[in-house]
Amino acid sequence: MSEIDKGTAQKTTNLAEQIVGRIVRARYVLAVAVLALALVLVSGVSFPVLLILGIILLLAVVAFAPGQASEEVQPGGSETPETGLSRISGERLAEQLPDPMILFDGGGMVLYANKAARDAFQPLSEDTVLYLRFRAPEMHGLIQGVIADGAPRAIDYFERLPLDRWYKVMAMALDAGAGERSSFALLFRDQTEMRRIDRMRSDFIANASHELRTPLASLRGFIETLQGPARNDAAARERFLQIMQKQADRMARLIDDLLSLSRLEMKAHIAVTESVDLANVLNHVADTLTPLANELEMTIERRIPPHPVKVMGDRDELIQVFQNLLENACKYGQSGKRVIVRLEEESGSAGKEVAASIQDFGPGIPSEHLPRLTERFYRVDVETSRAQKGTGLGLAIVKHILTRHRGRLVIRSQVGQGSTFIVRFTAPEMKN
Repeated sequence: MSEIDKGTAQKTTNLAEQIVGRIVRARYVLAVAVLALALVLVSGVSFPVLLILGIILLLAVVAFAPGQASEEVQPGGSETPETGLSRISGERLAEQLPDPMILFDGGGMVLYANKAARDAFQPLSEDTVLYLRFRAPEMHGLIQGVIADGAPRAIDYFERLPLDRWYKVMAMALDAGAGERSSFALLFRDQTEMRRIDRMRSDFIANASHELRTPLASLRGFIETLQGPARNDAAARERFLQIMQKQADRMARLIDDLLSLSRLEMKAHIAVTESVDLANVLNHVADTLTPLANELEMTIERRIPPHPVKVMGDRDELIQVFQNLLENACKYGQSGKRVIVRLEEESGSAGKEVAASIQDFGPGIPSEHLPRLTERFYRVDVETSRAQKGTGLGLAIVKHILTRHRGRLVIRSQVGQGSTFIVRFTAPEMKN
């Protein structure tokens, strides 16, 4: 019989014994009550007799009080209710863990792998040999070491397939019961995101330092020249001062973009709650950049509906997005002589969407560059970008703003045919 069945049987037995005892006591009380009533009838009612009868009836009521029958019965006087944790099996708990966990024996054979491990390290099942699944020498050393002495240890492990993943792997011995074979556990803690952020931070510092170092070096060189050989050369002084002004402006633009990115990152988790007319935003941006387009001998064609097109967004940030995209189209698609600003409302399986696009007819972008265009400081052509006063941060700012607005940026380009930057928003639900 199981422990649960034994406990239930014991509770039932004790409760039955208690009920029988109360019945017996009740019979004696009833007999005494009948005798007292007979005495009253024979000798007449008197106060002492009534007092005795009242006490007897009170005892009878207490004996059958509802609260007494519901007493908690604890076999042996020491039973405690089963805790919530004890009702959960180890396997069920392990299946809910977000981190991969593998149990194995002294021969390196898998005894159990939770769902996270089976998903991350396919194929992986019971009776899989760990040495064959994990072929890295550091994993072999970890497994052999914990089997040899049982001491807990950890390593950094890089899994290349199907995706690049970094793990902190911990190995430990598990207590084996009497007659059970020794078992061990591997616990994998995913470090991929942390390493990716560290790499981005280091790349950012290196790139920012490089971008600032170039104009600073130019400024120092011109200052030394003006203080030395060109001290009395008015023509050289005028030319150098103009170059120094451009370099100072470049550093100012870079710092402004860095501050803008920092502000966007600080409020990336704050959802937008305002409704904005995207048609008005695009018309405002086109009006603002028309002088630049005229200077570059380009035409901005508008294909924007005359009625309001609402999206959820921050007006100033959306102006920054489309001003950046339209300015890039004018500068880098100059050879195409025109830019099309288009706004459309679409219906699809995911609901209604609003798509705003900026299309140029310039040289286009080679396909190998498209996945990296929104990286900080990434440029398709460094010299052209610097000549157009670019900082390499514009599309990174666009990406951050659209992330906060739950928007998507789609880039389509073919060499020799131009580029199209499409921004998609989910249309807000209209309330009746």
